[in-house]
Amino acid sequence: MEPVYLCEIQVPQDVMGNCYGVLTTRRGHVFDEIQRPGTPMMNLKAYLPVNESFGFTQYLRSQTGGKAFPQCVFDHWAVLDKDPLEEDSWTNKIVIATRKRKGLNEEIPDITRYEDKL
Repeated sequence: MEPVYLCEIQVPQDVMGNCYGVLTTRRGHVFDEIQRPGTPMMNLKAYLPVNESFGFTQYLRSQTGGKAFPQCVFDHWAVLDKDPLEEDSWTNKIVIATRKRKGLNEEIPDITRYEDKL
C-alpha cells in the first residue's frame, strides 16, 4: 500500500499542458478539471503518490513559470499491484528506497529468517 494525495491545482489555461506533463512524470493523474466562470483559470484535481510529492511544488512552478498553485492533502491508500520481491518492479524499488531511507539493510529478508521464531 502507498499513501496518495488529493492535489488541487489552480492554473491558467495557457500552461495546463505543462501541469499535465509534470503530473505524468510524477505518476499522478488528473481526474477532474473545472473552469472558473469569467476567468482563464482552471481548477485541476489529481491524485499524486506521496512518494512522488517531494519537490513537486518547485518543479511544477518551474515548468509553469510560477503560474500554478498546488495544494495537497492526504486522500487514500492505494494498493501497489506488483510483487515487492520481484526484481526491478516499481514496488520493489519503493521498498528498497524506503528501507535505505530508514537505515535498514536494503536487501529484503527471506521469510525463512523468521521461521524459528514462531
